[in-house]
Amino acid sequence: MSDFKGRHFEGEIVLWAVRWYCRYGISYRDLEQMMAERGASVDHSTIFRWVQKYAPEVEKRLRWQWRCPRSSNWRVDETYVKVDGKWACLYRAVDKHGNTIDFHLSPVRNTAAAKRFLSKALYGLKEWETPTVINTDKAPTYGPALAELKAEGKCPEPTEHRQVKYLNNVVEADHGKLKQLIRPVRGFKTLKTAYATIKGFEVMRALRKGQASSFNITRDMRGEARLVERAFNLGPGVLADAVHFLGIGIIINQISTATGRLTWAISAAMVWNSPGARWPKAMPVTMDGATQTLR
Repeated sequence: MSDFKGRHFEGEIVLWAVRWYCRYGISYRDLEQMMAERGASVDHSTIFRWVQKYAPEVEKRLRWQWRCPRSSNWRVDETYVKVDGKWACLYRAVDKHGNTIDFHLSPVRNTAAAKRFLSKALYGLKEWETPTVINTDKAPTYGPALAELKAEGKCPEPTEHRQVKYLNNVVEADHGKLKQLIRPVRGFKTLKTAYATIKGFEVMRALRKGQASSFNITRDMRGEARLVERAFNLGPGVLADAVHFLGIGIIINQISTATGRLTWAISAAMVWNSPGARWPKAMPVTMDGATQTLR
């Protein structure tokens, strides 16, 4: 069964709206006007429902592609998001290179919430992906949470817990980038809608950082769009995309070679037709990257 049954729009258009909203930090009404300029008449409330439905699905289906820690040195911190007029705690973890590892939205900030987040971040990791160092701020909740996880066998025993403030600059800077996407929302109504939207923001931030670059065949925006579309079985598969991309590369290479030969031929003709021009018995020329002798 199609994932877009009953949506009255093609799946590509639905994912197009979801990607744009979660990537560029615009309001639903602005996105409604942008889509109308491109011939898709969609109400802003419809786009909201699309984001609530498919943003968590995008995060879930691409999770194994974008969630790949490139360092065993983690930076863990929390920021705040306003939900229904109250501040909710958004726990986030990145590695020392700034790549997103995981996140969790909680209505409270305590040891149980910190433990729930760290358990989620550690779940499903390969042995070589587990952290050797977890750096946090001076919050007193992380120490007991890590101790409980170690006692339960969910966190490696040798994992070191550091509390060095300046080491968290990388995650603090990443908070700012995420807040740029959250700002046009002007507050969420419920924790459920907030978490669903933030999942879309986080996965698009991860893709923008190049965390799924191994699966982005063309290494550009179109490749990123195809990555999301393939997760919903839209369009050709990854093998067909790769063959198409390689075919275009071969054609471009042939055009470049033909253009180089044509340029050389035109230059030689201009020299030959110039007044008093005389060809030597042997003239070295460079063509196709190699030096040849023209006789």
